[in-house]
Amino acid sequence: MPSIPPFTKALMLVCTAFFCLQVFAPLQLQAVLALWPLSSGNFWPWQVVSYALLHGGPLHLFFNMLGLWMFGSELERLWGSRRYAHFLLAGVLAAAFTQLLTTALTGSTTPTVGASGGLFALLLAFGMLFPNRVIMPLFPPIPMKARTFVIVFGALELVLGLYDVGGVAHFAHLGGMVGGFLMIRYWRGQSPFGRRR
Repeated sequence: MPSIPPFTKALMLVCTAFFCLQVFAPLQLQAVLALWPLSSGNFWPWQVVSYALLHGGPLHLFFNMLGLWMFGSELERLWGSRRYAHFLLAGVLAAAFTQLLTTALTGSTTPTVGASGGLFALLLAFGMLFPNRVIMPLFPPIPMKARTFVIVFGALELVLGLYDVGGVAHFAHLGGMVGGFLMIRYWRGQSPFGRRR
């Protein structure tokens, strides 16, 4: 098993530590750190970042940490820790703002937790930078190119979001992908941005 780069390892440890804290004080942490809708009266500005440190259950934590290891490790080795951290933050913020917009439009008062928005940004970046890399997802266990994997998961999130399936923040996931896409365009100096970075 390849070593885990420092920022990815630190983030995995921090998320796991916060999950352990949630076992002892779930309501208190959720009240302060989860991403609450603007209309709920519980929203605070730091929640657009802090929500990514909390998770809704062991499987939620496991799959997000697995994704960080699978996709984040290679991207951190490619970009370096600083640029990787900036990219991940862009995905988390884009997912948060998308979720705030979604809850405002739907009237939802349910808080959001999890690093999935940032993970979907990493997934998109992996598909853009290594489009022909063959990966084996857990579900479905069918080998496919990274580009195909990104398209399938993006389309699935859109369909599930439109039908509001499973109480999951599907549009936040898509927002994370959009944030990641725009960050890469910005670094490359491509539209809607100018001048190569």
